[in-house]
This record gives sequence, structure tokens and C-alpha cells, in this order.
Amino acid sequence: MSGLKSMSKDEIILKKDEYLKEYNNYKEMGLKLNMSRGKPGSKQLDLSNELLNGLKNFHALNNIDVRNYGVLDGLFEAKSIFADLFDIPAENIIICGNSALNIIYDTFARLYLFGTLGEKPWGKIEKVKIICPVPGYDRHFSICEEFGAEMISVPINNDGPDMNMVEKLVGEDDSVKGIICVPMYSNPSGEVYSDEVVERLAKMKTAAKDFRVFWDNAYAIHHIYKENKLANIFKLAEKYGNEDRIYMYFSTSKVTFPGSGISLIAASEKNVDEIKRRMSVQTIGFDKINQLSFVRFFKNADNIKQHMKKHAAILKPKFDMVLETLEEKFKDDKICSWSKPDGGYFITLNTYDGCAKEVVRLAKEVGVILTEAGATHPYKNNPKDDCIRIAPSYPYMEELKIAMEVIAVCVKLATAERLLSIQQ
Repeated sequence: MSGLKSMSKDEIILKKDEYLKEYNNYKEMGLKLNMSRGKPGSKQLDLSNELLNGLKNFHALNNIDVRNYGVLDGLFEAKSIFADLFDIPAENIIICGNSALNIIYDTFARLYLFGTLGEKPWGKIEKVKIICPVPGYDRHFSICEEFGAEMISVPINNDGPDMNMVEKLVGEDDSVKGIICVPMYSNPSGEVYSDEVVERLAKMKTAAKDFRVFWDNAYAIHHIYKENKLANIFKLAEKYGNEDRIYMYFSTSKVTFPGSGISLIAASEKNVDEIKRRMSVQTIGFDKINQLSFVRFFKNADNIKQHMKKHAAILKPKFDMVLETLEEKFKDDKICSWSKPDGGYFITLNTYDGCAKEVVRLAKEVGVILTEAGATHPYKNNPKDDCIRIAPSYPYMEELKIAMEVIAVCVKLATAERLLSIQQ
């Protein structure tokens, strides 16, 4: 069977009419399916319901009463679990509230207001530039835009960002102050940064003394098909004398409950001391009751890993559903492509150039809500208009099947319209 791209104008018109009929049938169903965010499904949330049973004893190590003030940087036993999980010293970890994104925002705020380790505050510099691998995480871009940082798009390859471009940018321009990224199962296309890429980020020469790597390791333990390993950027940075370069972030929002997880920032000893000094003005301490509940529920890092296997067992059929539907719908017509991640929360659908926004619009009219096309790029500007983020986790299986069938017909309809507009 010949594909749309090889058809004549008259053949495409006939196909478009066929797709439009199928599309209108879905439109009459009155669907209300939201796939715009990577939210855990209800079965995933149920895995942690025991956390809601409450504490029977409110005292942590050293007889700390978690109901009271104090312990700015978090309970030691919580830090110890994460230390084992990520092979990072406990003293280099600060435990915070439920949102890693909030900590990233706070980090930017501190850098803009106060600078770091004696360097000039970013807010007093004429131009601050941040490297953003694309496609990437829309909320990272929102933070950069909020603070007025100029975002520099760098393409992401199968093994991570294009390091030749990154090294050139950071080596020549001292206004390039950082790179913000998701190194494991990258949001949205699922790449895992290779050992070489991680080492190059750790050792590269930077014109800016206060260059920072914002290492948003959100999906570090969210394996589905295969358990990948990410090189330890802290050990590599220390090896090359750049230990102050790294800020790592993680949260349990997709491990237990997004509404009441705990999060962390990990950094060098100097950075941790500086962060704690600033934080001491901002708060007396985060929710220690939540931290102790986390510790009592999991007890150790191995139990977290076993818990995540239960998540994987729930997510795998949903990811299979998406991938199998795409393969079935487009096996005879290669008008789009898609990522096949080993873990994380997203699959990237790459449409024919100039079609992504139209696919999202068409799907919305049927009642299937997707992440806004363009959100995968800084300033919501994807020059090729070809990238759509699919989040399979939240819908029930039967809903997901219908949603993927809708998306497939929207891709076909949008592509047919695009090809006809080109041929005119």
C-alpha cells in the first residue's frame, strides 16, 4: 500500500474524506479524556495507601519530635535512604517539600537575587542564558522565562544533548550560566544520557565560573522495560574539580502521592551550606511528619526499588497499548514516528512537519486533551511543528485505547490537509 506522501492530489482527497468520516464518528461520542500531564493513575496511587494510615509514634532518630519545629535540612533517616538510592553522601542532601519543581524555582531565585559562592547575582547581569535540550520539559522552560533567562535550544540525540554544541556555547560565552535537563528517561522522548555525555557535562570548560547543571533526575527510578544506569555526575564532577557545578533534584511525587511526596536537592558541601543559610530565612523546616511517614513506609532503598516494579507492572500495559496502536495504525504509511522509551512517563510522537498543532487541535475538538503542541520547546516555539507529548499513565486502559485511535486519525487527517496545502 502506498503512503499518503506518495499519493496524487486526487488520491489524498479521497483518503481525507475517509479520515474525516472516521473523525466525525469519534466526535459524536462526546469523549472527555485528558492526557495533558503525566499524572499517576489511580492504581498507582493505591500502591501507597498505607501512608495514609498515620504515624503511631512521632519520634525520629535522636528523639526528634516531628510534630514540632526544626531540622531545616530534613530527617537524617530520610536522607540516608536517598543516599543509598543515588550513591550520594547523606550530608550532601537537603530534604524539602512535595515538589522538586519548587526547589528548582527557588534555586533560580537564589541565583538571581544573591548569586552563588561569591559570584555576581544573575539578576544584576545584563544577559543570562540557559541551555535547554529539545524536545524538553515545558515547566523548565517556564521557570527560565519567568526569570528572564534567554533559552538556547540544543538538540537531544539518543545519548543526550549534542555535546559539541554545548561545549562550544559554554566555552565561549560567560553569559551561558547553566543547562537544565532531565537526564534519565528525558521528558518527553525518553533518552538516557550516556556515560560519555555525563562525563563531558562534568568536566567541560566553562567561561562562566558559576555555570550550573540543573540535574532534574525526576525519573531516576522509573524503569518500565529495562533498568538503565546513569553515570554518577557528582563523582565525575569531583574528579575534574567541578563539584560545585551540580544541583540534582528528585521527588517522590510519582513514587507515592503527587500531593504529598517529599523532594530533595543534592549538591556539593559548599552549595549545601549556602542553600541552608538562605533557606533558614525562608523556613524553619519542611514537613517532617511526611518525611517520617516515608521512612516508616519504605524503610530502605531496596524497598523503594521493589515498589517501583509495581508501578512498572501497571504502566507497561499502557505504554504497550500506545506503541502497539501506533504501529498498527501507521505500519503501512510512515507519516509519523515515535520514541520507544525504557522508562519514565512519556512517549514523543513526531508528526509530518507542520502538523503537530493541528493534530492537538483536532483531538481537542473530539474531546481528547493533549499537551499543547510547542510546549516541548522554549517559548512554545517548535520551528518544525512536529512534536507531540503523549502521557499514557492517567487514563484507564479502555480510555487510552480510544484516545490513541483518535490521535491516529487526527494525525492522518492533519497530514492529508498539510500535503494538500503544499500541492496547491
